[in-house]
Amino acid sequence: MLDIIKAIILGIIEGITEFLPISSTGHLYLADDFIHLSQPTAFINMFMVVIQLGAILAVVVLYFNKLNPWAPSKNRIERHQTWTLWAKVILAVLPSVVIGLPLNDWMDAHLTTWQVIASTLIGYGILFIIIENFNRNRTARFTDLNSLPIKLALAIGLFQILSLVPGTSRSGATILGAILIGASRYVATEFSFFLAIPTMFGASLLKLVKYFVHGNSFTYSQIVILITGTLVSFIVAYIAIRFLLNYIKQNDFKLFGWYRIVLGLVVVGYFSLFAH
Repeated sequence: MLDIIKAIILGIIEGITEFLPISSTGHLYLADDFIHLSQPTAFINMFMVVIQLGAILAVVVLYFNKLNPWAPSKNRIERHQTWTLWAKVILAVLPSVVIGLPLNDWMDAHLTTWQVIASTLIGYGILFIIIENFNRNRTARFTDLNSLPIKLALAIGLFQILSLVPGTSRSGATILGAILIGASRYVATEFSFFLAIPTMFGASLLKLVKYFVHGNSFTYSQIVILITGTLVSFIVAYIAIRFLLNYIKQNDFKLFGWYRIVLGLVVVGYFSLFAH
């Protein structure tokens, strides 16, 4: 029962942090020191990734009509725009597959440390503040997803590679990249959401395959824990996505930059004093 409560808490953390540009990895790494599941390490490592499936489902549910090229309500032009959007998303995910996939295990083994996570939390927090100040008097060139050129979608995908470093934030890297190349905050955020679907589904599937290939299996209680965490992640991510879309209509990302800096300092302070 205690592990179910922990799964709920971790699902809440995942749901809030996956799409906000504040690093789900950084939060889950810190949370794991307090809310450690009473399960084998292999299961915990898999759980932390696979509960992202709930967050993916939240995007699919919220944007089902926009992402569905067969929607009866769409005319020929709108269906073409939907297929073009998917082409941009698939192209943007290719750099993570080609470059990120071979590096994934090495990154997990060597860079999942509090020092790296704290550095990326603080570093990208500073970047958010600098870029938002730089963009204060600039007008976005791309204010609609249909106007985003396919070659710039690929460029955003290249920025996503940065998120292989723990603590960076997948959404943070892609949003920053999109804003830098001239996308509005809203376009940058939406494209980051859509890019998450194949990226996070692939990462979760890969983690599950590796889990079973290494001879692991699920007990009944582990299935319940995994389903609980994933379901909670879905519900909370749904709320977090709607919040972020409303927030950026009137605000910039500097608040998230300051939050990252504060959290990074908390990570430094905590693990410097209590690392074990």
